[in-house]
Amino acid sequence: MPLWKSHPSTTSQEPKDALFLDRDGVVNADRHYLADPDQVELLPGVAEAMLKARQAGFWLIGVSNQSGLGRGIFTHDDFKAVMQRLEDLLAQQGVSFDAFFYCPHAPGESCDCRKPLPGMLDEAKKILPYKDSGSWVVGDKKSDVALGRQRGLGGILVRTGYGISQEEDVLRTWPGDPTVSVVDGLPEAVDLILRHREGEAS
Repeated sequence: MPLWKSHPSTTSQEPKDALFLDRDGVVNADRHYLADPDQVELLPGVAEAMLKARQAGFWLIGVSNQSGLGRGIFTHDDFKAVMQRLEDLLAQQGVSFDAFFYCPHAPGESCDCRKPLPGMLDEAKKILPYKDSGSWVVGDKKSDVALGRQRGLGGILVRTGYGISQEEDVLRTWPGDPTVSVVDGLPEAVDLILRHREGEAS
């Protein structure tokens, strides 16, 4: 399973809640097969939201389909340069991913990691032990929500990126599910998750 990074100090820890984040359209602006590090732009409030989740005790784990690799649109060196720029921008605001997984396959290839298939979640659990109940997947596509729900995690669609076009389908697929929500962006998603946690504790 392709792994961009894993912080060595995060291994062999007690299980805790995890926040799984899609990349393009959620953390950074979607540039459609982003391959140029100079085009990496954090979305408003994202670093602060990630830091808030980190301070609340969540793992921060990236899970991203990168079919541009499998399609031959950009190279692994391009991908690494984009990821390094993203990490640098986040680090400037005092936060980073604990781990980042990505699927390099094109649609139709045989793999178990292209969302909504659960390979990245399963691989993450081997490195960063997390609790299914209390963990969430946040993304801008229905496949992100589906990824979470098939493993018992909450799923939140953000309206940034492709989210607006997917909102109706998500709400129709999971009507009335208290662990599925649609919000404007990652800051609102983190606030909702923390409120959900407080509600369960009360």
